[in-house]
Amino acid sequence: MSSSISFKKYELPPLPYKLDALEPYISKDIIDLHYNGHHKGYVNGANSFLDRMQKVTKGELLSGQYDIQGLLRGLVFNINGHKLHSLYWENMAPNGKGGGKPGGSLADLIEKQYGSFDKFKALFTEAANSLPGTGWTVLYYETENGNLQIMTFENHFQNHIAELPIVLILDEFEHAYYLQYKNKRADYVNAWWNLVNWDYANKKLEKYLNK
Repeated sequence: MSSSISFKKYELPPLPYKLDALEPYISKDIIDLHYNGHHKGYVNGANSFLDRMQKVTKGELLSGQYDIQGLLRGLVFNINGHKLHSLYWENMAPNGKGGGKPGGSLADLIEKQYGSFDKFKALFTEAANSLPGTGWTVLYYETENGNLQIMTFENHFQNHIAELPIVLILDEFEHAYYLQYKNKRADYVNAWWNLVNWDYANKKLEKYLNK
């Protein structure tokens, strides 16, 4: 088997703002720990599992020397951890540049489907606050029928509807808020609305609307 086989590694993307840019809603210490600790850890973890997969592919690890399901599960967990966090950072804007209400196509679709932004916000918040344990709350765009679909999923093994792009995402792992909000997750969720990067979310939606 070719010795030139290699799996391209993942890289930690640059944070789109300074560590203290989301204060007072999310503290510098949280972003530092979250980005440089947890997100970087998922990138390193994904690359570690890729190294093992590469050894399997090359025949350096033989049958019985590895657990393929455990290997794949580790890959999924860490790759999702990396990709979901990348979306989460982009979905927020520095204090004063985010929050408020969406505009453009996203605002129109929210109005059409939910009746008003306030109703949508209330339902998204209710979904976020009802999530058991840790995980994420997301807004998908359903490419088949044009719906905006609110959904939660636990951990990084999401209840993902195949092919649906994420338009909006909220991280609800304890490391996203515990240093500042302790066990008051609802307070963190309410604060997060002040940071939502609606321009980014709208541009992402319009990319699929215009396909």
